[in-house]
Amino acid sequence: MSGTSLDGVDAALVLTDGVTISEFGASAYRAYSDSEQSVLRAALGKWPGDDLTKAAEVVFRSHVAALQEFEAEVIGFHGQTLAHEPQGRGTHQLGDGAALAEALGRDVVWDFRSNDVALGGEGAPLAPFFHWACAKWIGADAPLAFLNLGGVGNLTWVDPVSTAPENEGALLAFDTGPANAPINDLMMQRRGEAFDKNGALAARGQVVDGALELFLEEGYFRKMPPKSLDRNDFSLMLDLVRELDDADAAATMTAMAAAAVMQGMEHCPIPPKRVLVTGGGRRNPVMMAMLASALDCQVQPVEAVGLNGDMLEAQAFAYLAVRVMRGLPTSAPGTTGVRAPVGGGQISRV
Repeated sequence: MSGTSLDGVDAALVLTDGVTISEFGASAYRAYSDSEQSVLRAALGKWPGDDLTKAAEVVFRSHVAALQEFEAEVIGFHGQTLAHEPQGRGTHQLGDGAALAEALGRDVVWDFRSNDVALGGEGAPLAPFFHWACAKWIGADAPLAFLNLGGVGNLTWVDPVSTAPENEGALLAFDTGPANAPINDLMMQRRGEAFDKNGALAARGQVVDGALELFLEEGYFRKMPPKSLDRNDFSLMLDLVRELDDADAAATMTAMAAAAVMQGMEHCPIPPKRVLVTGGGRRNPVMMAMLASALDCQVQPVEAVGLNGDMLEAQAFAYLAVRVMRGLPTSAPGTTGVRAPVGGGQISRV
């Protein structure tokens, strides 16, 4: 998995039949260099037909490097999301699964989102079916939520009593709003740093309520889920903090990400007993403190229940790859708004 934060490629082994998780295996991380990040940033917003030669080479080379040491029966390859416009031009994840299969000598499942979008779905988020399996794995017996704070935030509400993730009422999932991506952009533009490490800059600032209120007027928050976002859909956030000093801007944008989650929680069918946080945002103590203060339930990093928050997304696409190989659905009306449960993914065999 290579996400919208553009930090690198995560790879992880999962032993699964596509329904239950039997075992989590080894994992690895291959960081993008500064020059590779620059190439990928320049490709954001581009579609097939644009000149993407350099970006495609970065994606191919980095994934081969991340995966070459693994022994796996099948590889789930997400690709690098460059553009996401489900009700318009579709969705674009850069990467050639067939070339990857040939280079690694392993079957590869890829292009997970296109089938869902073609059938009226948002194409995202796709991790919820895996979140359902994780809820079973940890032995949850009451509704809970998984919150992924990557470049974009997304929430999965899970009823762990349901017998299959595609069942009606088993899952509700949607993108909550921007998370780390605009904060990362702020840090890069103003300080030449990739992200606000440990929330240190935000911790020195004050939240400016006026900017936060303007942010929450965005129409996206009034839309009913399922719903999804492109990485840059909230790029105007930077304009809302343009006049603020660096610390106040970081604090305010961090509060925006937390407030977006708070708005999203109102859509949960039953209030969750706890929220388990994954993605880079869980390492930001300012973000986590804001969430704990705003939400009326326990907020914990997923490590609190024995899961690996650095690898959950990579593990999700390993799990989904097995579902595709077995002809099982990977999304449903409650997760993406697709008209009926559908399986995604092309299979490139060797």
